[in-house]
Amino acid sequence: MSRRLAREVAFRALFQVDVGKSKPQPSLRYAREGLTFLPEEERFIEELVEGTLQYREVLDRVICKHLKNWELHRLPAVDRNLLRLALFEILYRPDIPNAVAINEALELAKKYGGSDDSVAFINGVLDRAAGEAAAKEMGREIDRES
Repeated sequence: MSRRLAREVAFRALFQVDVGKSKPQPSLRYAREGLTFLPEEERFIEELVEGTLQYREVLDRVICKHLKNWELHRLPAVDRNLLRLALFEILYRPDIPNAVAINEALELAKKYGGSDDSVAFINGVLDRAAGEAAAKEMGREIDRES
């Protein structure tokens, strides 16, 4: 299974929903056009898109918390949607290691963002957010052990 391609399709659908104000299902169909996926890959793509859209407000608040001298609406749409997708994986998909979610976002940023600044920016935001999420989880584990 190519999770990288699945993430790319999910990103393209999320981008279209965000920028084109499209509905998720037509965006997914368009993003998958010409590609064939196994049923489990289809489910993964849909889980990423649906989950990212379901938690979009929470994800945006987390992004805003970790922005330095930026506002969410001023971010390039590519960066904004890659951040949302990767943060969804970091915060809501414990089956996906944070490093994998971050690395996949960076690879997509290289392909779609085009600039080294964009890649470094996304890496910085995701690294801070993942660090904070890991610290909170560690605190919860300590509380459970007490």
